[in-house]
Amino acid sequence: MRWITLGLLLLTACSSSVKQKRIKLGHGLPVKHPVHQAMVHMGDRLEDISEGQLALDIYPSEQLGTERQCLELLQIGALGMTKVSAAVMENFSPNIRVFGLPYMFRDREHHFQVLDGPIGQQLMEESTPFYLRGLCYFDAGSRSFYASKQIESPLDLDGLKIRVMESQTAIQLVNTLGGRATPLAYGELYSALQQGMVDGAENNPPSFYQSRHYEVSKFYSLDEHSYIPDILVISTHVWDDLSKEEKSWLEAATREAVVFQRKLWAEAEKEALDAVQAAGVTVIRPDKSTFVGKLEPLMETYKEDALLSELIEAIQAVGIDSTHME
Repeated sequence: MRWITLGLLLLTACSSSVKQKRIKLGHGLPVKHPVHQAMVHMGDRLEDISEGQLALDIYPSEQLGTERQCLELLQIGALGMTKVSAAVMENFSPNIRVFGLPYMFRDREHHFQVLDGPIGQQLMEESTPFYLRGLCYFDAGSRSFYASKQIESPLDLDGLKIRVMESQTAIQLVNTLGGRATPLAYGELYSALQQGMVDGAENNPPSFYQSRHYEVSKFYSLDEHSYIPDILVISTHVWDDLSKEEKSWLEAATREAVVFQRKLWAEAEKEALDAVQAAGVTVIRPDKSTFVGKLEPLMETYKEDALLSELIEAIQAVGIDSTHME
């Protein structure tokens, strides 16, 4: 049966004497998104590095399902790769929720140091018992609130229905700030905002802009409450079937894609903020200390978990001293 399952994932074609494996990659982002563009770059580089022996077929814009659905397809062997938010992965790798904790990172440089180091690598591999293996992290910037009213402090969130991802950490964060967390698929969010089913949401500038949510949410508050990366995930059914050489080709292509994507992301953030302001959105830069203070009790509850507390301490030490999680 295993060869039948893999047949759904790896489409093998013969060209002269060269056999080509093609891996199917599905995700939910639009084609202009920096992460999609990085995946296209990765596919091009993969074919170059492997001299045509390994390639990707990419299906964007939820053609193959939502993030959760794509992960489930990976688990049963009906899809090869996908991109999901780290927040969604916490359902399969509980420790990865640390990325969604409020104000976990000092700045973007600290964030990258953690992702690129042993902590980030270990967290990507913790989901392998569920047939999911992280390959790399893509920059998804910082997440901030947008809504139909100004949000300058947690008081302004009181009672607002805020869309969140299917993540207990995201739900707890919004509820602690006084909002009413409302899990909802990303593809349903525009109409939900338009019809008043939710009052707002939280996301990074490029996603706010490219989703056109700025058309129905005219206030964007840059509280930057979390840095949650995207993760490129491969089915272990596919990974285990690759040879050592094929794995090295794929890893080399992903490393190049990460560098390429971070450059695109920095450009996309500036473009997005300029564009939404030109479209009439009021961009607010609130006093973050009011959000930090409101969220301190939530952070203390996380520290009651011994393993999570150790992980938080290890992350906070990165870049300050040589302490890393073993």
